[in-house]
Amino acid sequence: MNRFDFTPYRRTTVGFDRLFDLLERQARAQTGDNYPPFNIERRGDDQYRITLAVAGFKPEELDITAQQNLLVVKGNKTEAEPDARQFGFERRFELADFVRVDNADLADGLLTVDLVREVPEAMKPKKVLIGAQKPLSVIDGGSSEAA
Repeated sequence: MNRFDFTPYRRTTVGFDRLFDLLERQARAQTGDNYPPFNIERRGDDQYRITLAVAGFKPEELDITAQQNLLVVKGNKTEAEPDARQFGFERRFELADFVRVDNADLADGLLTVDLVREVPEAMKPKKVLIGAQKPLSVIDGGSSEAA
C-alpha cells in the first residue's frame, strides 16, 4: 500500500489544508471499486469533460448531483423480474472552486458531463500599478464657529 505522509508539507505551508485532505482522501478511495471506468479531459482553459462508460443504463436510471465542490454520479439498474439482480454504482468527483456542471448527455453507453470554471470578476487577478496611489489630503470637516 502506498501511503504518503504530508506532515512535513503541512508544517511549512499555510492555507493548503483542504488540498492535503483531498489528496489523503483520494489515496484511501483508490483501494475501492473502479466501476464505471471514466476519463477526464481538459477541453480548454476553463472547460473540462468527464466521460463515464455506463453501458446498459438508461437516462432515468442515472442520477447526477452537483453540490459545492462535489459531483456525484449514481446509477441504479433494477431488472423487471422480482428475483433479478440489482446493479448500481456511485462515483464521486471533487471539483475545484467555481466549477459548475454545464451539460450532461448519454449516447452509445457513454455519459458525458461537461464542466466549466467561472471565476467571479471580484476573484480574478488585478494588475496593481506602482506609484498610482493618490496622495492623502486633509479634509476640513466642520464648523469653524466655536461655541
